[in-house]
Formats: sequence, C-alpha cells, structure tokens
Amino acid sequence: MRHALGDVVALVYLAVCAVLLVWAIVVAAADDSGESMAAVIPLLATAPGSFVFLVLPDGGAMLLLAVVLGALINATVIGWCSRALRRGGGRGTAAS
Repeated sequence: MRHALGDVVALVYLAVCAVLLVWAIVVAAADDSGESMAAVIPLLATAPGSFVFLVLPDGGAMLLLAVVLGALINATVIGWCSRALRRGGGRGTAAS
C-alpha cells in the first residue's frame, strides 16, 4: 500500500482533494446562512469511496471522515493502476 500511495499520480490526486476540502471548509465557514453546497465538490472528487462512508451519522466530522477515507481509497487504486501501466508488460506482442 505504501508503494501505491507513494506514486506521483496518487500524490497529485491527494493534493487536489486536500485543496478542495480546505476550499469547501473555508467557503462553508464564510457562509453565515449555513446553506453552502461547497461540501459537494470534495465528495464528488472522492467518489465512489466517499459515498460508502456517507451512511455514518450526520455531522461535519463524518463528512470530513468520508472525504478523507474516500480520497485514501481512491488514491490507493490510482497508485496501483499507475504502477501497473508504467510497468507495462510483454504480453500482447505477437511473435511473427
């Protein structure tokens, strides 16, 4: 798992998710009416992993947990895929 999360593509994804999460928190804190939809953006960026954790009890901390865990799950999958694509393989080359 360390190799998957250490991949450059996975780290860029985690950085983008972190920026979106901080942005959503700042926008929600600045909105006095409490009707900000800014939290939807980080949830969509970390879908489908974050949707699994939305069944947790309602609240800001659970939303934060859903986004963080969803981002980690997705970054792990992205890292594995990126490593597999870079590694390539000799399969698929036909010998004539």
